[in-house]
Amino acid sequence: MSESSGVHYRTFVLLLVVVTIAFGWLLWPFYGAVFWGTILAILFAPLQRRLVARIGGRRNLAALITLLLVLLLVILPLVVISGSLVSEGANLYQSIKSGQINFGAYFQQAMDALPPSVHALLARFDLADIPSLQDKLSAGAMQASQFLATQALNIGQDTFQFVVSFGIMLYLLFFLLRDGPLLSARLRRAVPLSDMHKQHLFRKFTTVVRATVKGNVAVAAAQGALGGIIFSILSIQGALLWGVIMAFLSLLPAIGAGLIWAPVAVYFLLTGDVVKGAVLIAFGVLVIGMVDNVLRPILVGKDTKMPDYVILISTLGGMALFGLNGFVIGPLIAALFMASWDLFSPAASDPTVVPAASAPLPGNPVAGTPPAAGGAAAGTQAALAQDRHSRDD
Repeated sequence: MSESSGVHYRTFVLLLVVVTIAFGWLLWPFYGAVFWGTILAILFAPLQRRLVARIGGRRNLAALITLLLVLLLVILPLVVISGSLVSEGANLYQSIKSGQINFGAYFQQAMDALPPSVHALLARFDLADIPSLQDKLSAGAMQASQFLATQALNIGQDTFQFVVSFGIMLYLLFFLLRDGPLLSARLRRAVPLSDMHKQHLFRKFTTVVRATVKGNVAVAAAQGALGGIIFSILSIQGALLWGVIMAFLSLLPAIGAGLIWAPVAVYFLLTGDVVKGAVLIAFGVLVIGMVDNVLRPILVGKDTKMPDYVILISTLGGMALFGLNGFVIGPLIAALFMASWDLFSPAASDPTVVPAASAPLPGNPVAGTPPAAGGAAAGTQAALAQDRHSRDD
């Protein structure tokens, strides 16, 4: 490469980096809409392909039908649950404000039921100031319920921004559903990696997105519904609110829903309501906990092929950095990190070794091997077969 060509290449790479950063900066105010539009497009792409095949290749009509199904199956239930949650939070706030619900009094009852040895242990660690702890607990409960109660006002104030973001998500989702295979093939061609590496990374990306969203949402919905049902049976006020909170906390593997039902069960036991406490503990461990122990490894860990501790840490880190979106972004970054290092390992550098996740289809030449007679035609057929296989994934 001549010196002039090298300068031109470096200038082009610099221009590419600058315009890419500028484009990301333009999209950042609506990154949530773009992100969830892309995630929903990946999740519903198999349905879109089936509809295209059934209605004679009319991609516009298939994308419109898929979009309507997304609205009915995903968006509408979320709107209904969110409205009920805000209403339940407002009622809880009013009950706490009026004194009908007094978390401080509940805490005092639980503390009074503790044996003297426990009180002595608390005093040793300077935790015996019951009135101070009681005031902090009441203040925390008031702030949490007030936050939920004020969401209705905030939603009303941010209606315009919400409508714009929601419209962008739906608009983008329609075109991603319609043109997804073409965009995916174009993106694969643009990435400067070998075919084997691109196939491995893209397949890992789609697998983790589908497993994380479908698996975590299924586990969260099941645990939240079961938690709300048992709270309702035990006549605990705000069962819907606590069920939704358990569903959100269930996004955290292993420790999620137990953060809600376990303290309530302990309170029942300490205040002498042994039957309710025992029922709640048994239901929480054997039913709610079993959902996490059985469904999550099947729906999430089995497909992502990541250890539970990596999923937990990456989920916590993702949610700390990106909010609720982080329960997808965190495991996705972790999976791509592990996949990239797998490709960088000595085994991956050997062209005769193909990662399991990117093994070629029967009849497909292994990426990186010289094409047989026919050269360009054989390479083109292999690329088309790879594109079709990636779309099927």
